[in-house]
Amino acid sequence: MRTKAALLAALLALAGCSDDTTASIPRAVTMTEQALGHYCQMNLTEHPGPKAQVHLDGLPQPLFFSQVRDAIAYQRMPEQSHAIRIVYVSDMGAPSASWEQPGIDNWIPADKALFVVGSRIAGGMGAPELVPFSARPKAEAFVAENGGEIRDLTQIKDEDVLTPVEFATDAEGNFLAPDTEQDH
Repeated sequence: MRTKAALLAALLALAGCSDDTTASIPRAVTMTEQALGHYCQMNLTEHPGPKAQVHLDGLPQPLFFSQVRDAIAYQRMPEQSHAIRIVYVSDMGAPSASWEQPGIDNWIPADKALFVVGSRIAGGMGAPELVPFSARPKAEAFVAENGGEIRDLTQIKDEDVLTPVEFATDAEGNFLAPDTEQDH
């Protein structure tokens, strides 16, 4: 009888350790001077605009992205080696965020963000950018000044992130700097 009670207690204890997916979601990591973009391998803090980090199952550190667009593209490509746990993006409506300094700790889950798609402002690598906000009024103010439309993650089309980008060049073939002037 005592053995059955001990076995029952052990089973109940194991049941209490059930997989709680919210407890296992990794927290956002502070963007430091050592954070390098996954694709470009360049220091993120040297580029303007919002950033992203993608946490993968089984890897201790996230992949950082110089542009949010690149992280969402990565999320949609079938070639990942590990399952994606969560994607965080810079909240460009945070009090400390500006286009030149998007912040190092103002991360929000991508699935909770509102994105401005199709604005006139290019991202840190010169491509069109998805500009994330946690608050609709901040996103609306950005649209009023820079154009674009507000969408949630499920409304972002594959062509918004997977279409190749044409870069403008001068007569000698040098890339022209994108419009990155922003006071937000």
